[in-house]
Amino acid sequence: MTDRPVTLKRSLSLLLITYYGLGNILGAGIYVLVGKVAGYAGMLVPLSFLGASLLAALTALSYAELSSRYPLSAGEAVYLHGAFAIPSLSMLVGILIIFAGIVSAATIVRGFVGYFQVLVDVPGFLVMVVLVTGLGGLAAWGIVESVRAAAIITLLEIVGLLLIIGVASPSLSELPARRREWALPMDPAIWQGIFVGAFLAFYAFIGFEDMVNVAEEVRDPVRNMPRAILLVLGVSTILYFAVGFACVLVVPPGELARSDAPLALVYQRATGGDPVLISVISSLAVTNGALIQIIMCSRVCYGLSRQGWLPEVLGRIHTVTRTPLIATALISAAILIMALWLPIETLAKATSFLILVVFALINLALWRIKQREPRPVGVFIVSSWVPIAGFAASALFVLYQFVTELR
Repeated sequence: MTDRPVTLKRSLSLLLITYYGLGNILGAGIYVLVGKVAGYAGMLVPLSFLGASLLAALTALSYAELSSRYPLSAGEAVYLHGAFAIPSLSMLVGILIIFAGIVSAATIVRGFVGYFQVLVDVPGFLVMVVLVTGLGGLAAWGIVESVRAAAIITLLEIVGLLLIIGVASPSLSELPARRREWALPMDPAIWQGIFVGAFLAFYAFIGFEDMVNVAEEVRDPVRNMPRAILLVLGVSTILYFAVGFACVLVVPPGELARSDAPLALVYQRATGGDPVLISVISSLAVTNGALIQIIMCSRVCYGLSRQGWLPEVLGRIHTVTRTPLIATALISAAILIMALWLPIETLAKATSFLILVVFALINLALWRIKQREPRPVGVFIVSSWVPIAGFAASALFVLYQFVTELR
């Protein structure tokens, strides 16, 4: 009798994979960076979030089709291999995804410290070490256990965002008197601030691409992956627009930009009460995103190893937990080092830059694949203009950010 290799377990329903995506998207982006976006876009924060959503939507549609065509771990690397059959390019993109996930999780961990210190005054480095170690252990425990925990926290994240919208609602009475503050500007400098804010806000939409890297653990991925990707993008766009609007109604943008816990500040200013509740929810929201990044990066390591593009040891699955333990430990260690090293805004910008480079390549890959096989049976299909527009938009954002950083 031949022993079969241990594989990942298909146990995620449409509901669980949707919660997985929402938990990643709704984490540090809105809870931590809304203040930083306000520092660039001013009162027009909602416009920056809307622009970031439109950019994300083009590539999300491309991911939806590709995840239906190729429901495998290490999705991006597999997509590029399917388009160009250049192993070195596929491996490079897979490594970029891993690095972007590590940097993103490090951003989240640093964001957690800001909210946690509202509750308890402890050294930041100690908080980071305990947090990353605990999340790495949970990710190693099992995919169902990890995603169920993430799903529970995701519900709390949504409650937290609805709470901010609710406490800001009395300020809506001021809208008639303040309507000029949201008038579309003619000044190019203000539009530049909106554009830079959108680039930073784009980080808040990163997460749908991580969903494809657990495709081998999703039931009926050809049908469920595209549906889940579109669901999470729609829900997150509505929530972000409303929360961005609520924040600048209650707290001036300059003050928001200086806060390490912006939603706690909004809650405190709107209610006059202690922001313990929103700080607890925000802390959980931030940890959720880090947990999902650890899961994603370890699965990309597994997928690249299975393709022969990374060492075999990273593809080993534990017989009991059915998770890649060595890859999970390596990713957790890298996240901790990065979190201790760099400030949050630098990490967020680096993540957005890396992901946009990948997005440009992914859109190009779908365009190439659609030339060869335009309409395979049973697969989610988008119009041919979608990957072209997604490539152009992603490439323009990358170029703009590159030129801006050189100045």
